[in-house]
Amino acid sequence: MSREVTPDLGPIALDLALFGVGLGLMRWRHRFPWQVALATALLTLYSTTAVGPAYVAYVSVCTHRRWRQIVPVALATWLCPAAQILWSDADMLRVVSVTSVTMVTGGVIVGGLTVFGLYLRTWRDLAASRRQAALEAQAHRVEQAKLAERVKIAHEMHDVLAHRISLLAMLAGGLSHRTDLTAEQTRETAQVIQENAHQSLNELRAVLGTLRRDGGVEDPQPNLADLGALFDEVRVAGQQVEVTDTVEGRELLPAQTGRHAYRIVQEALTNARKHAPGTRVRAELGGRPGQGLRIRMSNPAPYAGSSGPGPGPGGRLGLVGLAERARMAGGTLSHAVQDGHFVLDVRLPWEA
Repeated sequence: MSREVTPDLGPIALDLALFGVGLGLMRWRHRFPWQVALATALLTLYSTTAVGPAYVAYVSVCTHRRWRQIVPVALATWLCPAAQILWSDADMLRVVSVTSVTMVTGGVIVGGLTVFGLYLRTWRDLAASRRQAALEAQAHRVEQAKLAERVKIAHEMHDVLAHRISLLAMLAGGLSHRTDLTAEQTRETAQVIQENAHQSLNELRAVLGTLRRDGGVEDPQPNLADLGALFDEVRVAGQQVEVTDTVEGRELLPAQTGRHAYRIVQEALTNARKHAPGTRVRAELGGRPGQGLRIRMSNPAPYAGSSGPGPGPGGRLGLVGLAERARMAGGTLSHAVQDGHFVLDVRLPWEA
């Protein structure tokens, strides 16, 4: 009768217990990478199943790219499984054969894990650089958007305040130089000055309110239909304006284009008051859907030989603002002196 062999459960229990220790050490591998990797490698001297945690910890060490730590841990990870066979088996011939195979296989595995760990670190660095680049690009877009909004608000403030203040200056200048005005005329002029001052304050509050709301410029929002009121306003203040309006289908004009057109005409009238006071301004408006909108402003040029309004308070800055306004609307602006008149020609797109 054959005798049953009772398996020795002690080595199996020890192997599984050391495997559990290796798994427990995994939670510390990010904080103590090489220490945990070396400890799990040493566990493979007594536990075959601890090889798994040892390989994972070794890859974690390789991702740090510190060769002073990688080399000793690699040697331990490679040699400890082979050393386990040396002392656990009494058959020397089998030990030599199995140990040789284990060392070759372990060397290949450790080499592959080293390459994988280095690749993993490179991939993480690339992903981090891409995330950083995306964050920087987003921050740049946010800054550009903020800058664009500031430019819009600056344009609104310039267009509104320059128009109102130039009207006030013209009215106050006329009031101070004319001595033939009756008391009633003086009172009417003072009332117009007061109304323009109040309107300036209201429009300034509206523009500054957009800053507090962190939004786009919403108020005031004049358009092409408000040009009649604008012309009446400057005529009351004493500016001579002759208007020719042949725009067809103005109700079809996009609100944004109408707003830009209004501001362009307003700024052109302001420039004429500043650089050619007392002269007659001619405003010609024309266009239709599909052909675009044309604005032509002209007035006598008091500065002979110049290509635009002469020096003055804010000289040339008005033309810069007009050109930027036309560009924002997708149009073009040109100016020149023709037959003694300064001519401003603006063309804005108007799709059918």
